[in-house]
Amino acid sequence: MYKRRQYTWSDGKSLRLFDRTLIMGILNGTPDSFSDGGQHNTPETAAEWTRQMIQDGADVIDLGVESTRPGCTPLSTEEEIERLSLLLDSVLDASTVPVSIDTYHAKTADYAFSKGAHILNDVWGLHYDPDMAAVAAKYKVPVIIMHNSNDTNYDDIIEDMKAYFFSAVDKALKEGVQPQNIWLDPGIGFGKTEEQNIEVLQRLGEITAYEYPVLLAPSRKRFIGTMLGGLPPEERDEGTVAACITGVFQGVDMVRVHNVLMHKRALAVADGLLRG
Repeated sequence: MYKRRQYTWSDGKSLRLFDRTLIMGILNGTPDSFSDGGQHNTPETAAEWTRQMIQDGADVIDLGVESTRPGCTPLSTEEEIERLSLLLDSVLDASTVPVSIDTYHAKTADYAFSKGAHILNDVWGLHYDPDMAAVAAKYKVPVIIMHNSNDTNYDDIIEDMKAYFFSAVDKALKEGVQPQNIWLDPGIGFGKTEEQNIEVLQRLGEITAYEYPVLLAPSRKRFIGTMLGGLPPEERDEGTVAACITGVFQGVDMVRVHNVLMHKRALAVADGLLRG
C-alpha cells in the first residue's frame, strides 16, 4: 500500500516521502495557545526554540501567532501581521529547514511569503479567505489544506471530509497551485467531537489512499487527555506518539508535534519496522 512519492519544497530541497516520516515542529508565537502559549513569543525565545527543534530532528518549523484553541478570540489580519512581524525574521534567520506559516488570512500569508517563508498551513483549508489559493499560487509554495468545520454534524465524516478536500483542491488547481504542492490534513481537534477524532484516526487510510501527501497533527489534543484520564496538555506527549504512530501505519507522511525529540526517536523505530 505504500508508494514512494517525490516531493520538492519551494526552495528546491528534495525529500523522498516514505523513506521516513517527516516531523513538523510547532512554534506557537502566541500568548494564549492551549499548550505552550507565552513561551516562544519574543524574537529571542522563538529563535531559540526554532534551533532546538531543528537540533531535535524537525524537518519543518510551523510558526503561528494566533491561538486556534476552542473559545479563543480571533485576531484581525492587522493584529496577526503585527505579531508575526516581531518574530518572522528571527525565525527565518535561525532556521535551516523550511518554515511554514499557520494562518487562514491571505494578507498575512502574502506578507510572510514576501519575507521568505516557505509553506502555507491553512487551518481552514482555503475555505475561509477567497484570496488564499491565489496567494499560494503567486509564491509557488506548498499548501497544507486542513479540514475544518463550524459544526460537528456529518453524514459520514470521512466522506464529508473528502468532499471538503476535493473542493479545496479544485480551487487551488484553478488558481494555479501545482498538484505537487498540495498536502492534506484531517484536522484532528477541529470541527470534531472527541469520538469523531478517534474515528478519523482509525480511518486515516481512506485519506492517505489519495495521491496527495498527508500531515497528521494530533499533538496534545483534548481527546488524548481524556483517553489518559484527564491529563493536562503538557502530559500528553506519550499519547501523541501513539496517535502519530497510528497514522504512520496508515500512510501519513508528516506529523506536527510539540515534542520533536520524543517523536524523532519513536518514529525512527516505527519507520524501521514499517519500511525496513
